[in-house]
Amino acid sequence: MWKLKIADGGHNPYIYSTNNFVGRQIWEFDPDYGIPEEQDVVEAARENYWKNRFQVRPSSDLLWRMQFLKEKRFKQTIRQVKVENEEEITYETATTAMRRAAHFFSALQASDGHWPDEMLARCFYFLPWVMCLYITGHLETVFPEEYSKEMLRFIYCHQNEDGGWGLHVEAHSNMHCTVLNYICMRILGEGPDGGKDNACSRGRKWILDHGGAVSIPTWGKAWLSILGLFDWTGCKSMPPEFWLLPSFLPLQPAKMWCYFRLVYMPMSYLYGKRFVAPISPLILQLREELHTQPYNEINWKKVRHLCAKEDLYFPHLLIQDLVWDSIYIFTEPFLTRWPFNELKKKALEITMKHIHYEDENSRYIDIACVEKVLCMLACWVEDPYGDYFKKHLARLPDYIWIGEDGIKMQTFGSQLWDTSLGLEALLACKLTDEIGPTLMKGHDYLNKSQVRDNPSGDFRSMYRHICKGSWTFSDQDQGWQVSDCTAEGLKCCLLLSVMPPEIVGGKIEPELYDAINVLLSLQSKNGGISAWEPAGTSKWLELLNPSELFEDVFIEQQYVECTASAIDALVLFKKLHPGHRKQEIENFIRKAVQYFEDIQRPDGSWYGNWGICFTYATWFALRGLAAAGKTYHNCLAVRKAANFLLKLQLEDGGWGESYISCLAKKFTPLEGNRSNLVQTAWTLMGLIHSGQAERDPTPLHRAGKLLINSQKEDGDFPQQEIAGASLRTCMIHYPNYRNIYPLWALAEYRQWVPLP
Repeated sequence: MWKLKIADGGHNPYIYSTNNFVGRQIWEFDPDYGIPEEQDVVEAARENYWKNRFQVRPSSDLLWRMQFLKEKRFKQTIRQVKVENEEEITYETATTAMRRAAHFFSALQASDGHWPDEMLARCFYFLPWVMCLYITGHLETVFPEEYSKEMLRFIYCHQNEDGGWGLHVEAHSNMHCTVLNYICMRILGEGPDGGKDNACSRGRKWILDHGGAVSIPTWGKAWLSILGLFDWTGCKSMPPEFWLLPSFLPLQPAKMWCYFRLVYMPMSYLYGKRFVAPISPLILQLREELHTQPYNEINWKKVRHLCAKEDLYFPHLLIQDLVWDSIYIFTEPFLTRWPFNELKKKALEITMKHIHYEDENSRYIDIACVEKVLCMLACWVEDPYGDYFKKHLARLPDYIWIGEDGIKMQTFGSQLWDTSLGLEALLACKLTDEIGPTLMKGHDYLNKSQVRDNPSGDFRSMYRHICKGSWTFSDQDQGWQVSDCTAEGLKCCLLLSVMPPEIVGGKIEPELYDAINVLLSLQSKNGGISAWEPAGTSKWLELLNPSELFEDVFIEQQYVECTASAIDALVLFKKLHPGHRKQEIENFIRKAVQYFEDIQRPDGSWYGNWGICFTYATWFALRGLAAAGKTYHNCLAVRKAANFLLKLQLEDGGWGESYISCLAKKFTPLEGNRSNLVQTAWTLMGLIHSGQAERDPTPLHRAGKLLINSQKEDGDFPQQEIAGASLRTCMIHYPNYRNIYPLWALAEYRQWVPLP
């Protein structure tokens, strides 16, 4: 059986940590772990997921939950409650439901104080890893039989009924994911017509029916070129000389969004090398299987801008295509001739210098999985036997996650994010006497996970921002500051700092000032706050975004959610530490409130970047506005937002929003007007922040009834649709959300809504 191990660095000499691996979560297959009855339960969970995969697409993330609940011998001892028709919710009923949820969630806490969680929904993340390890010759040693079995399980589970695969588990099929999943099945040993339920032949038919692999979008073209299934001349130009451009130019690496920059950094190195893996018999077969015409007859230059309509979320203007073609036609020929070819050598050296810097300062975790696998391959191309590549291999387990639907490659892990939100939910319950040890362990985790130093050396010349005092999205070793994670981590520490130290542990005041420094540094002129690095680059640069799949990825943006988290934390900090940078913090809050008012949509909502979608952002905005002292009576934005949410309440008392809202940028209900418990919890809390309990608590009672009656026997809540989002088209699955947000909403409901 598979077993989740916590804060374990193993005995690999090529791995190291800044905090003794606190927050690390890795899976290990142990054939002797678990008795036959437990193995039967796991198989039953897998079979149940398979049978119901088209009803609920995200997994319930059951394997580690089963393990933890067994290890802790958890048994729900608090009676289950239900609210009958026409029955009022009493304070006792709300308290009982909340306590049941709190005890269940506390039982899921790991030994180091964090809450593990899958952080994925995308159907293409582990495919480049399989390709990379196939190229380097490490596939069977890194992913032995049990791993391959679970990878194939994930592919089969998430194949759509039309034979293709989507960008995420709820999405329609597209060329990018279908081609990569097909290649992955073939590399893992399936024949052209193999796979469960004829997965390969159905996938290949979808590819050929939609124009063949030549219509894969830009990032897919690069990976196929690396494998030898496409030609680099059919790719958009990615010259490594770009990394030599001076900082005064409008288009320069430091001005790019960090994720985008760190994708194109190793990709430009591989492009500059024109690296192509050795052509194996399998690659020759795939050339025949994936294309609609003989491989040697394809005019690669003509398909450079070709993209399947299913993948084309961000269509490119003609001027952009002309820019990329001009670089290829007029610039690249010069770069291959003396003396400019000497410049290419320098550019490749500088590019690898940046790659090694990013690797070292993230302990070879890198900013996320897409970037890591490209950096790992670049290190192998530079030196197949070098320590850089070996250090990358040692950190590969940090990304692997296993659920009842198989192995998936996480974006990077959400340990800190889930833990800070979970602690806030538990603190809102005011159950210190019952969950004190849980709070102490969580506080200890936050303390040990705060980033203690800035990146090494002259970090600004390496395009890095300050991170000392911040919290990351995942763990301290990863090292990348995130504004909302810093704000939520800071708020948790502040809330815990006023509690008895014998219950929650000691304070960490000096480091909190560093967290304030990070937050203040990320506010833009318009009052909004960015996520990773200061925003402010010219918006027109977004027109050069070469990706067809993603929008607003070329430069850093400001985000409603990050801004709200920052306001909430800074208001509390100012109350507890009134003498520290008081005027700056007050100016920050004033500008942030103005930002909310300026970007609110005419219908009263805000667009959500990190959750689905308008319900998510509107809850965050109302939370931030309430913290800043804005109410229904003194703020038009609050009144408009409350009215927006009230109009969307469904017959059963809940709210439900489809991920389509993120793409269409227009509120779209779930199919069949279904409610979603996580979104219902967001909206319930948003309305409480707006003062709805004072005006008319009826909508709040209806929502509370839905949450209470949806709770399962053990205190858990059912898994429903995806709730997280990013890049407009990429949804993210956070299974812990189904525990955190209903718990939090019940705690707020119990505290702020009058109950008999």
